[in-house]
Amino acid sequence: MAGRLEGRAAVITGGASGIGRACALRFAREGCDVLVADLDESRGAETAAAVRELGRKSSFMRVDTSSEVENEAMADRAITEFGRIDVAVAAAGISNALYVSGAAPMAVPANFERPTILTKPVEYWEKVLNVNLTGVMLTDRAIARRMIATGRPGSIVNIASVAAKVPLAHAAEYSVSKAGVWMLTKVLALEIARTGVRVNAIGPGYTDTPMTAYAQNDEERMRDMLAVTPMGRLGEPDEIANMALFLASDESSYVTGEILFVDGGMFAG
Repeated sequence: MAGRLEGRAAVITGGASGIGRACALRFAREGCDVLVADLDESRGAETAAAVRELGRKSSFMRVDTSSEVENEAMADRAITEFGRIDVAVAAAGISNALYVSGAAPMAVPANFERPTILTKPVEYWEKVLNVNLTGVMLTDRAIARRMIATGRPGSIVNIASVAAKVPLAHAAEYSVSKAGVWMLTKVLALEIARTGVRVNAIGPGYTDTPMTAYAQNDEERMRDMLAVTPMGRLGEPDEIANMALFLASDESSYVTGEILFVDGGMFAG
């Protein structure tokens, strides 16, 4: 039986680890070729190799998604390698300005006073917005331009967060960036709806990825995360990838401009 993405090609930013990597492997199992984009060259190349082991074409490209030039080059490379782009997952993101994917979680000193909007450096705000919001916009439009130019329908999936809906104290820049991704998704979906390119978002709840590793090492924060998650556990990257697969496939052909929360019941009540 043919896979749900058989013969298609995808671009996945943030594909070296976490949700992006899970999407790359899940899509490959459904017959999709994948261009893996990330800043982490070692783990990005490993993800591309894992996709090839599943029998699909794949390569890695180092991309800073906050750069317009690099997003355009990424989209051009996908067209060169695959001849088409059917799907994009914009999963590249950071939790804070000091976050480095793959780095050991920083130890939090005792009695550490977490910064607020009033005390946090402006450059921290700008860094997170540049990556999490402007970067997603630049990825989306680079991909959408080529989908439209080649005249084929496509699906763009943006990775937002439950923080798009629930403000997180001490993480203003992250919350605002993810709320921005939600609105970006809606506006772009409306603007290009008649082209056949769909744009949707996923709002993951607390998920077991490198981005939450620091919190998992903090008993109090771990308790807080589980307390607001009715299912009482962290999500798995594959569970987010399964939703991305639905949005990437023809099964969601009449869905655009939506955000679907995969959150263990966080918004059930």
